[in-house]
Amino acid sequence: MYRSHSCGELRASHINTEVTLAGWVQKSRDKGFMVWVDLRDRYGITQLIFDEERTPKEMIEKAKSLGREFVIQVTGTVIEREAKNSKMDTGAVEVLVSKLEILNASVTPPFTIEDKTDGGEDIRMKYRYLDIRRNPVKDSLIFRHKVAMEVRKYLSDAEFIEVETPYLIKSTPEGARDFVVPSRMNEGQFYALPQSPQTFKQLLMVGGMDKYFQIVKCFRDEDLRADRQPEFTQIDCEMAFVEQEDILNIFEGLTRHLLKEVNNVEVEKFPRMLYDDAMKLYGNDKPDIRFGMEFGELNAVTQHKDFGVFNSAELVVGIAVPGGNAYTRKEIDNIIKWVKRPQVGALGMIYARVNEDGSFKSSVDKFYDQEDLAKWAEITGAKPGDLVCVLSGETNKVRAQLSALRMELAERLGLRDPKVFAPLWVIDFPLLELDEETGHYHAMHHPFTSPKPGQMELLDTDPGAVKANAYDLVLNGNEIGGGSIRIHDKQMQATMLKHLGFSEEDARAQFGFLMDAFEYGAPPHGGLAFGLDRLVAILGGQETIRDFIAFPKNNSGRDVMIDAPAFIDDDQLKELSLKLNIQK
Repeated sequence: MYRSHSCGELRASHINTEVTLAGWVQKSRDKGFMVWVDLRDRYGITQLIFDEERTPKEMIEKAKSLGREFVIQVTGTVIEREAKNSKMDTGAVEVLVSKLEILNASVTPPFTIEDKTDGGEDIRMKYRYLDIRRNPVKDSLIFRHKVAMEVRKYLSDAEFIEVETPYLIKSTPEGARDFVVPSRMNEGQFYALPQSPQTFKQLLMVGGMDKYFQIVKCFRDEDLRADRQPEFTQIDCEMAFVEQEDILNIFEGLTRHLLKEVNNVEVEKFPRMLYDDAMKLYGNDKPDIRFGMEFGELNAVTQHKDFGVFNSAELVVGIAVPGGNAYTRKEIDNIIKWVKRPQVGALGMIYARVNEDGSFKSSVDKFYDQEDLAKWAEITGAKPGDLVCVLSGETNKVRAQLSALRMELAERLGLRDPKVFAPLWVIDFPLLELDEETGHYHAMHHPFTSPKPGQMELLDTDPGAVKANAYDLVLNGNEIGGGSIRIHDKQMQATMLKHLGFSEEDARAQFGFLMDAFEYGAPPHGGLAFGLDRLVAILGGQETIRDFIAFPKNNSGRDVMIDAPAFIDDDQLKELSLKLNIQK
C-alpha cells in the first residue's frame, strides 16, 4: 500500500510508530545538515525530517532535490517534534524518514498552492486541478458534499425517492434558451438539455411515485449575469396529494435541518410575505430581512409643494439609513454618484439629515419645511442620527434602484452578517408577467404553475391580476428555492397555454405528452427546487457560487481549463448533417 496513515492523522500517541505516508511536497527547508519537508494530502500536513546524523547522505541529497508539488512516498518513524506547532493538528510530531521514493516530479506551479495564493482568478481557473489542492477550494467542495449528504438524508427519511430523469430530452419553451444536441441517428433532429426536470417530475407523480427528489444538473443557454453558470445543480422535489402549506412545511424542515447540521444554527421563524408587500417594502421579491431599512412611500407628503421632480414622479420612496447623519457631504455625494451609475440608473437622490435634537436638514430645504421633513422621518422610521435617502420616478424602476441602494448601504454598514441566517417565504406571485416590448404575457414561473383557487376565470378579463399558487424560499437576500402547485387537469393546462400565446397545434406539438398523461388520473401535485450551488455558498458564508463548484465556467460560459466550447472537425459536422454559417 502507498500509505498507512494520512498526512493529517499523526499525533503524540503515534510516537515510535513506523508509518508510510504519501502526498505532495508543500515546501521544504534546507539547513545543510538537516532538511525539513512539509508533506500534504487532503487530510492535512505532516513535517518530515532528514537528519545527517540519522539519515544516509544519499537520501538527504535526494530530499534536497524535491520541489514544490512533487508526489512522494516516505516510510519512517514518528518522533516528538522539538519546536512544536500548535497551529497544526500534527504539530506535536514529525516523521524521521528512513525511505524516500519520488512517485512523480512536478514542474514549478504557475501559482503557490497555499491558502493565500499569488494566483489571480483567470490563471487559477486555467489550472483548476492545482487550485483544488488549496484548502479554501478543497474545503468548499467537501462542504458541498456534506450539504448534499444531509439533503439526501432528510428527504430519504421523509420517504422521498431519488429518481434520475433523462438529460437528452425535447426542446420546450420554458423561459431561457435550450442547449441543443444534434442526433446522428435522426437526421436533422435535435435533443435539448433540460432547463429543469419539470415535466418529468410531474409525470412521476402521474406514475404514482408520490414523493420524488433528485440532485440534478440543469442547463440554460442564456447571457450570463454575475455569478451565474450555464450549467447548475438543483435539489429537485415533487409531491402528490399536497397543498401549498404541506410543501412549505416539509421544506422549512429541510432548511432547518441543514442550518442545524451544517452550521449548528437553529432558526425557528420562517415569515411569510406576499409578493406585493415584498415589492412595496423592499423593492424586490427576495428581500434580505437581516436588517431593516424598509421602504416608506412618500407621495402623499412630497407632492404638495412646487418641487417638480417629485410632483411628476409615479412613486416617491425613501429609506432611513441608521447612523447615516454621520456621513460627510462628500460621502453623501459619493452615494449619489453610486445611484447614478448605469448599473443602477437613478437620475439623482434627495436626502434629509435627522439631527440629534430632532431637527432636519435637507437638500431640498427650499421646498420643504421642518414639518414636512418630520413626516418623511415618520414614514421611513428614521430616528435622530439617521439619514433619509429618497428616490423618485417610474414605480418599478425606482423600487429596483432603491433596493440596490439599500443593499449597498447595508454592506457598507456591516449589516449583512454571513453568520446570521434569516429565511423568508415569498408567496402569491403574479401568475403572468407582461412583456412591455411585445405586449404579451408570459409565465412568471413556468407554464405548468396553477393559479390560486378561484382565480382561473380572471385570465379572460384581467390576466395581470391573477395570482399564482407559487412560492419562493429566500435566505439572506437570495432566492434559494422556488416552486408551485402544478396544473394537473388537461383542460386547465390547455387554457393556460392558450393565454400564453400557444395555438392548439403548438400546444399539442410541445406538450401533448404531458396533457395526454393528465387524462390518466393525474393526482394534485406540487413541488419545489432548491438551487444547490447558491444554497451551499450561503450556508458556507460566501457570495460566490464558483468557489463551491469543482470545474466552473467563466463569465463567457467558457471552461478555460479544457478550452470548451470548441469547434468540431468537418467529418463530425458531416456525420451530424450540419453546416456552419458563422456571421463575422
